[in-house]
Amino acid sequence: MTPPVFVALNDSGAALSRRLMSDIAGAELHGYAPRVSDSDVPFERVQDHLRAIFSDGRPMVAIMSTGIVVRAIGALAMDKRREAPVICMNDTGSSVVPLLGGHSGGNRLAAQLASKLGVAAAITTGGDSRFGLALDDPPPGWRCSNVDAAKPVMAALLADEPVKLINDSSIDEAWLDGLDGTFDDGGSLSIVISEQAATDPEQFTLHPQTHVAGVGCERGVGSEEVISLITESLASKNIAPQSLAALATIDIKEDETALRQAAAHFGVPLRLFTAAELEAETPRVTEPSDYVFETVGCHSVSEAAALASAGPDSGLAVPKMKSARATCAIARSPQIIDPSSTGRAAGHLSIVGIGPGRADWRAPEATSAIACATDLVGYRLYLDLLGGLTEGKIRHDYDLGEETDRVAHALNLAAVGKQVALVSSGDAGIYAMASLAFELIDQGENDAWKRLAVEVVPGISALQAGAARSGAPLGHDFCAISLSDLMTPWEVIENRLAKAGEGDFVIALYNPVSKRRRDQFGIAKDILLKSRPGEAPVLLARNLGREDEALTLTTLNDVHADIIDMLTVVIIGSSETRVIDRADGSFHLYTPRGYGDKKK
Repeated sequence: MTPPVFVALNDSGAALSRRLMSDIAGAELHGYAPRVSDSDVPFERVQDHLRAIFSDGRPMVAIMSTGIVVRAIGALAMDKRREAPVICMNDTGSSVVPLLGGHSGGNRLAAQLASKLGVAAAITTGGDSRFGLALDDPPPGWRCSNVDAAKPVMAALLADEPVKLINDSSIDEAWLDGLDGTFDDGGSLSIVISEQAATDPEQFTLHPQTHVAGVGCERGVGSEEVISLITESLASKNIAPQSLAALATIDIKEDETALRQAAAHFGVPLRLFTAAELEAETPRVTEPSDYVFETVGCHSVSEAAALASAGPDSGLAVPKMKSARATCAIARSPQIIDPSSTGRAAGHLSIVGIGPGRADWRAPEATSAIACATDLVGYRLYLDLLGGLTEGKIRHDYDLGEETDRVAHALNLAAVGKQVALVSSGDAGIYAMASLAFELIDQGENDAWKRLAVEVVPGISALQAGAARSGAPLGHDFCAISLSDLMTPWEVIENRLAKAGEGDFVIALYNPVSKRRRDQFGIAKDILLKSRPGEAPVLLARNLGREDEALTLTTLNDVHADIIDMLTVVIIGSSETRVIDRADGSFHLYTPRGYGDKKK
């Protein structure tokens, strides 16, 4: 479950939230700004904020009356299968009430919070409150098909009507012990425990996850072909797709999109094995191949991967089957499979821009990527800005000037199966870590890096934040130029400045000065004065989104290096950029695009 958002309306609710959040990795505190003095995300409009959290699909613990929450999100609660948990509490912690999402983790979270407070959660879901379990939300290692059939079964159990328990599997159903005394062979409804595919939509079926699909494939195989082959392999022995615990393959196939998509299709993890690990399974495979050994270093991929993932007590339920470009075998274990116990996970690297560090300026996708990560890599200040989101994560802190080392470390962590977030301020793709990560991958220093799944999560950049704070200076064509000559020869920078000035772009200058670079800004100014007037407006935007944020409006004639530092982004207006002076001494800066002229 995604880490929950605690929402407090006053300081006492905030204090209770901090206490409860202490052992929940990635939890955030959102506080009503007029009454909460310290929160991760301040907000002004209560109902709008509650609706935004719920619409984003984030679990929510609201320290307020249930009436406020119901009136805010009631109209949005349309699908109980998809809605995120919503829990209400009073600010003394004496009441814990799960409102929504009980069977998607809400009841468990409510029970966890109530236990910490020494109270009983007011769980009103019938099965949970009476039996301590939910049939349609089984524990890890179990899945159910025909979920809708759980409702009449649980209704019958709650009404003390007879229900049959039919277990045609060898797997113990001990987690159903809470229902002891309620089963009767004479019942008209039944709970079936089976590894076979359910055929009766009226019959509720629970499936223990005891099977693994091993897959081998050619490069570039389509996901439809792989999914179809796995489906056909399962169907050949009437094995339920819900009985799959994992999809397994050789580690050099980590970058095959089809395998990742097939794993996602069946809702199981992708597990990877080295050639040596697969070769150790050769005595158990049915068709060892010398050709496969010469190609990848082991005599089997699909059968060996299935057996290796299912464990030493497993056997082949479905020997290797073939399609045009893939092979699949199914192995079965005599007990429920923990996929994490063998092989390794498919690594994943998220390169995340967190904006200036404020939680309310951080994209929900960035928060989600950080919450899902096992390891966080970044400049220590940027990781500190994440606050509670770092709880329960392994931090890899770096100093400034260690960019290549930190990116290589993030790639190495992902290459051994970690879920890694490489954290940048601003936008990770603008003068930040994303380009360096792809450069290192492209240089080919480590083949494993090229097989990784890599995503870039955008953040609010300094030029966006400065523009928004001042008005709309980027309303027409603009460009960004860094004045740092550490990575780019100064003569190249001079040429770019001249061309941007001639093109009449609005120009955002990054890294305008440093302790050692004091003269370049003056040179840049002189270059631009050749193509635009000295009265051109210049915005100095410093520490955007942070406590000592400052905006200064000056002109190209009057700007100089002594009033700028490395925390400042400089936005130089074009010939069209305009200033609106306001009565209170503030201003709006904008560059018209020409809409007004079109109306004439």
